[in-house]
Amino acid sequence: MRFDLVDAVLEQTSDSIVTIKHVSSAEEYLQDHFAGFPVLPGVLMLEAMVQAGRALAEQDRDTGAPPLVLGQVRGLKYGRFVPPGCSLIVRASRGVEGEDGSIEIKATAEVREPDGTMSGQKAASGRLTLRPPRLGTAAVGA
Repeated sequence: MRFDLVDAVLEQTSDSIVTIKHVSSAEEYLQDHFAGFPVLPGVLMLEAMVQAGRALAEQDRDTGAPPLVLGQVRGLKYGRFVPPGCSLIVRASRGVEGEDGSIEIKATAEVREPDGTMSGQKAASGRLTLRPPRLGTAAVGA
């Protein structure tokens, strides 16, 4: 199953990107998270930040290169729930690029209320490292 957590790119420069994910009550994963109080799971907020960061980082990469993967997360903080009807606005900015092809991304996820106003609270924020996949290596614990 693939989770596309970027519905649209609202703004993009070479150093930053702003994306949106509309959270609908029709989303399958909301049926169980949580029964009677559906909210976007925190791990999917993180995945939305990863997907926005990947879209930013890969705009200048070779089109034949495999997609960047999540290598590390630091300072991840959650601030508020994101219920259906709200939208997740992700702002990601490019940081230091490593010699191994990795790139640091600073990302925040904010909440836009159903009436279009911004809540003023961050749903999540943190620093991510995206890196090329390590193809041909054994999985940890294998």
